[in-house]
Amino acid sequence: MRAYAITAAAATLAAGLAVTSAAHAQGEVNIYSARHYQTDQRLYDEFEKRTGIEVNRLQGKSDALIQRIKSEGRNTPADVLVTVDAGRLWRAEHEGLFAQIDSEVLNDRIPANLRHPDGEWFGFSSRARIILYNKDRFEEPPVTTYEGLADDKLEGEVCIRSSSNIYNQSLLASLIEHHGAEGAQEWAANVVDNFAREPEGGDTDQIMGVAAGECGVAVANHYYFVRVLQNQPEAVENVGYVFPNQDGRGTHVNISGAGVIKNSPHRENAVRFLEFLASDFAQRYFADGNNEYPTVPEVAPNTKLKKLGDFKIDDINVSAYGENQPEAQRIFDRVGWK
Repeated sequence: MRAYAITAAAATLAAGLAVTSAAHAQGEVNIYSARHYQTDQRLYDEFEKRTGIEVNRLQGKSDALIQRIKSEGRNTPADVLVTVDAGRLWRAEHEGLFAQIDSEVLNDRIPANLRHPDGEWFGFSSRARIILYNKDRFEEPPVTTYEGLADDKLEGEVCIRSSSNIYNQSLLASLIEHHGAEGAQEWAANVVDNFAREPEGGDTDQIMGVAAGECGVAVANHYYFVRVLQNQPEAVENVGYVFPNQDGRGTHVNISGAGVIKNSPHRENAVRFLEFLASDFAQRYFADGNNEYPTVPEVAPNTKLKKLGDFKIDDINVSAYGENQPEAQRIFDRVGWK
């Protein structure tokens, strides 16, 4: 297997790190991937072993990869784009990069809410956006819903990332889907009023802000919390968590996913690769690379995730996150969520 890497710099994109001179040969599949987990190597090796198809991998950040495929146009060697967050999949879809794939395997294995309605992309692992709270400050979770983050009882208590963060854009996009733009804007404005500080840092910083008492509650993807629990358990002994909206629609989840490129030179191999990602074997390794949940219902989560407990997910189609993303960003700007 050949592997390469690119950066987001336009100069690097223009310079063009060619996949190989044999990129259009039969028996290959070219993967442009925004994932960087060591466990993915085992996936590629197993796919090559099972199929005899050689995997050529080009790594980079999502936006850089999307721009590269767009620039390469009809001559792109890319067969598959693998990226994280339905919002980024939508960006590639919006640029017209994906082909529509009608695969019985994928349609049967991947739940309808975790794949594009017309088969342009499919989710292969999922992540939950959970609420964390300081147990020294609150004996019980002060809120159990995303809507509760806007309650005035949490004034000065909320830590959350900036509006430029794709996870928050997707969360707000889901609220637009449930409550309409007006309701979502009212929510966002009230959450801003409840900020403990201006948004800064990543999800781990929000968790550690709760642990340090800088804020009473925070929002983060579940795997960041799992990572801290594994590496610094003593640092978050006073941090509790809830899967939000369990008495209603369920917890907001997002996906890591992939689609076949419209101008793929090896479309049949590309489809075979996506179908492989839906296998029991691949689901385990794909999800475990970042302690995410498998999307195939028959595949159980790993031991670390089982300890978090079962939860009900919001079953709206995640394609809504991309469709509502532009409006979500406008709402963030209007309410002053930096």
